[in-house]
Amino acid sequence: MSDPSPPPGWPPRDPDTPHRGPAAHQGAGTRPYAAPGGPDRRGRHKRTGWRRLVPGWRLALGTVLALALLVGGALVAGYYLVDIPPANAAATAQSNVYLYSDGTQLARDGEVNRVNVTLAQIPRTVQEAVLAAEDRDFHSERAVDPKAMLRAAWNTLTGKGRQSGSTITQQYVKNYYLGQEQTINRKAKEFFIAIKLGREKSKAYILEGYLNTSYFGRNAYGIQAAAQAYYGKDVGRLTTAEGAYLATLLNSPSTFDVATHPRSRDRALARWNYVLDGMVKKQWLTQAERAATAFPEPGRIRPAAGLSGQRGYLVEAVKDHITERGILDEKTLSAGGYRITTTLDRRRQADLVEAVTDRMLTRLDPAARPVDRFVRAGGVSIDPATGKVIAMYGGIDYTRQYVNNATRHDHQVASTFKPFVFAAAVENRSRTQDGRPITPHTLYNGDNKRRVTGTRVSYAPENEGRQSYGDITVTTATDLSVNTVFAQMVVDVGTDKVKQTAIALGIPENTPNFTAGPAMALGTLQASVLDMAQAYATLADHGRRTPHTFIEKITKGGDTLPLPDRTPEQAVSREAADTTTSMLLSVVDNGTGTAALAAGHPAAGKTGTAEEDRSAWFAAYTPTLVTVVAMMGQDPDTGTPQSLYGALGEARIGGGGYPARIWAQYTRSALEGTDPVDFDLDLQPGAAPSPPPPPLPEAPRPPGEPTAPEPAGPSDRPEHPTGGPDEDGRQDGDPDREGQTSGGNRGGTDDPAPETGGGSGSGHTGPGGIGGLFRGATGGHGTARDTPGGDGPHSRPRPPSAYLE
Repeated sequence: MSDPSPPPGWPPRDPDTPHRGPAAHQGAGTRPYAAPGGPDRRGRHKRTGWRRLVPGWRLALGTVLALALLVGGALVAGYYLVDIPPANAAATAQSNVYLYSDGTQLARDGEVNRVNVTLAQIPRTVQEAVLAAEDRDFHSERAVDPKAMLRAAWNTLTGKGRQSGSTITQQYVKNYYLGQEQTINRKAKEFFIAIKLGREKSKAYILEGYLNTSYFGRNAYGIQAAAQAYYGKDVGRLTTAEGAYLATLLNSPSTFDVATHPRSRDRALARWNYVLDGMVKKQWLTQAERAATAFPEPGRIRPAAGLSGQRGYLVEAVKDHITERGILDEKTLSAGGYRITTTLDRRRQADLVEAVTDRMLTRLDPAARPVDRFVRAGGVSIDPATGKVIAMYGGIDYTRQYVNNATRHDHQVASTFKPFVFAAAVENRSRTQDGRPITPHTLYNGDNKRRVTGTRVSYAPENEGRQSYGDITVTTATDLSVNTVFAQMVVDVGTDKVKQTAIALGIPENTPNFTAGPAMALGTLQASVLDMAQAYATLADHGRRTPHTFIEKITKGGDTLPLPDRTPEQAVSREAADTTTSMLLSVVDNGTGTAALAAGHPAAGKTGTAEEDRSAWFAAYTPTLVTVVAMMGQDPDTGTPQSLYGALGEARIGGGGYPARIWAQYTRSALEGTDPVDFDLDLQPGAAPSPPPPPLPEAPRPPGEPTAPEPAGPSDRPEHPTGGPDEDGRQDGDPDREGQTSGGNRGGTDDPAPETGGGSGSGHTGPGGIGGLFRGATGGHGTARDTPGGDGPHSRPRPPSAYLE
């Protein structure tokens, strides 16, 4: 049977004949062949190119509907499967345990302070202040706000800051029923519980619960405890301004506590103003009432008795470290239950407290000298190789003076900043105005009030004691802390470059008064003792910066929390750091820091004394230990900085006095049982010292004349025969110097003065200089590797005054 014929009007097609387009088959009653991209037999255009990858509207609509059904089903299932749980453990109180590095207990942060009140007991304006701060549409909105949650998530992901999109209902659920953990599971539970709670409970019930469970800082949970902690009154007596400040604290309790964190005062005031402006916007406060509202200063903190002595300072420093680095947020940490092992060494912590007590506290006599009331001290000790903080002195007693002197940022660091200027010079291969490379031997004019050249800023600083020195080397200028030399040097290097070097070493960029200008060289910025210890630790570790830490380990319920990465970074070159160290060795041997010789270990350091003696600093290090000690003047009643003129019975207070003596006693105790370690230094080309001048021949004595007796020991030598004046322009002849002489970094101060620079530490080979500073020299407290262009390993010459024994 033959195949059926094709329908009329449809020409047969030879499969072997290539297609030649629609015109090839044109004819009466025929239908053109569809070209690529043209309409198909149904009249639809075919997709070509990238359009074939885009789904059609039917597929897109089907996908959206399927997702909507899936999400809707998940929401329904979640709503019915998640029940409102009982109150969480944080609502019934847990405490954190803080441990020394050896596992012994440092402190326990106490029980939760909470007193519940009814909503009727809380003034309406205080309620409205909280709503203005946290959730202005609370009374009209639903329990959850998906748009706000998505906006907060987007802002967090795009780097605009970690934000919360939670309503007050969600925050109450988190505070009372769940916890502060930042997990998807917890957020999902919070979402569904908040929806149920919003349907089952009134707005008044939820707001009351929120106000009674929120954390306000100072260990205060709930608005009543906060009213007592900050203003010493019941919540019913709070003013609108006070309520607005407590509402401010909800955002970041410790940061916005202006009493304990004065550096954050501007941020706290901005947030307080935001709250009041929100109340005006919602018509809860009139514009006239707003204009008449003054900031209500909170009262002093009243720490728990268990945090007396140094414990409170240490615990608060550890907590700040945890929250500032995002290990835990403040509310999560305050919920308790954590076991925190710190890096603090129990023995060395005791050594630091003992040194401050022996050298300073026992000598204070406020009854006889009212200025002694102003004396404060702070100290930090760091292992430069690991960045671990091993000891901290925060003040006389946390229950009596709650501001931590080791972490405060309201006193100038003075001349302890000068080494950063020189380090920047070496790092950037800087030259003087006339083209000479800046090295320890470069000559600068050290005359008093010499005008700085090369800058539009008119600046002519005054040297301590108004002394003029003429042309002196950078080393001598460092020994004697000559202001005019470093004010010129910071301009020669470039103020921006110096600032960047200081930041690289470890000074925070947001440090108060950290302004790039000629005065920066004299330490006008207000870095903390901890900040300076970090920067000097970078110098001690050959320019390698390891971020400091207080934390060894944090555990909870058998789980160990991850800690931030602290991989060391080469902040400045080893050449820059080591050459700076070589000059700071001379400060201890020949300059304003000779009191540090009593430590019995090779040391490099720098003194600093702020304007009007408002603070005095000594920052110094051995190869294995960095410690910074500062004295500060502060009125205990007003908190304002005060001069220390006349304190402790001395006309002037300088960094080379009490701070250096505290440093020496602590370092000697902290390194007890360890052998002195030499510095191993790589110096910049041209930085190695020249050989000392040959000794003068001894004049012949007349026959029968007795020879001069040998010195009995260091205590019989002049107090300051060679060091020159300190930064106060005076010879420091304090009897507490324990008899150290102008000799080098010796192994101890109780042995007779060595004749040739030998000994367990290092001594001078003679009146010429530091015998043990460089490899191949007699004695030893440091070695230097020669670099191309260097002068070889020789002892450094000492200032002319060094020969006047």
